[in-house]
This record gives sequence, structure tokens and C-alpha cells, in this order.
Amino acid sequence: MTMEEINRLDLAGFVAAVGPVFEHSPWVAARAWPHRPFADLPAMYDAMTRQVLDASRDEQLALLRAHPDLGTRARMSVASEGEQAGAGLDRLTAVQYDRLRAANARYHDRFGFPFLFAVKGSTASDILAALEARVDGAWDAEFETALEQVFRIARFRLQEIVP
Repeated sequence: MTMEEINRLDLAGFVAAVGPVFEHSPWVAARAWPHRPFADLPAMYDAMTRQVLDASRDEQLALLRAHPDLGTRARMSVASEGEQAGAGLDRLTAVQYDRLRAANARYHDRFGFPFLFAVKGSTASDILAALEARVDGAWDAEFETALEQVFRIARFRLQEIVP
């Protein structure tokens, strides 16, 4: 789609077109829609990320929790499936899978949301290393890092919709 086409969409069409960039959280697109017309992709991205930053902590936490654990198939959107496959998470060895599953569980138990990492351009080894490095971090810092990763994921997905 072009930015001109995006700007002409009604609310339902806009949410259908760009709502999926924030995993299972169409409210982000719905809240950004009144800020049209967007001059370009960065302006739309900024409007959408601003909605997340202006959201309540509970809404932000729900957004983080809407993402699947890396390396699983539970509640995974088509976009997540493709991103994870591109990083090789669908081809892990048994040892890598067990390591990822254990680290994901430890991370989730510690923070209350799944480990988030914009996997595009990364390998399974990169992702495992980042997960193991971040699992011992402070909650507030990790919450901010997780939101930053959600924003990176959204930017990659928007670039697929509006090249």
C-alpha cells in the first residue's frame, strides 16, 4: 500500500491494514488513526508508538503479553511465524530448543511477560545469547527494553506494508 492509500482508509480499514503490526493489539492502530494524514511512514510509526507510550502501564503490559514466546507456535500471528522462521527458530536442534524453552520459562517467571526480541537479521544463537543476558536484568529496565523491541518489530512490519 502507499501512504496515500493508508491515509484514505476509514477506521476499520486502517485497523485491518496496520493493526497487526502490534501483535494482537489493534487498539494501537485505532488510537493512531485520528492523527492522519501521515506525511510518511516514519510519521505513522511515530503516531503509533506514541499511542503505546501514552497508554497505561496495564495496557503496555498487555501488549507485551500479547506476543508469543520465541520458538513456540502458541497464539502466533502469521507475521511472528515468518519472523521466527527467518531467524531459524523453527529449525532448532533439540539441545537449542530445550535451552530456549528453559530460558523463556525463567524469563517469564521473573518478569511476567515473554522475552521480546526483534529477530529480523538475527540468528537463533544471537537470540539465545540475548535472552540469557537479559534474564537477570532489573524489571523496570527490562520492561523498557521489551517495549523498544516491540517498537522495532512494529517498524519492520510497517516497512513490509508500506515499502
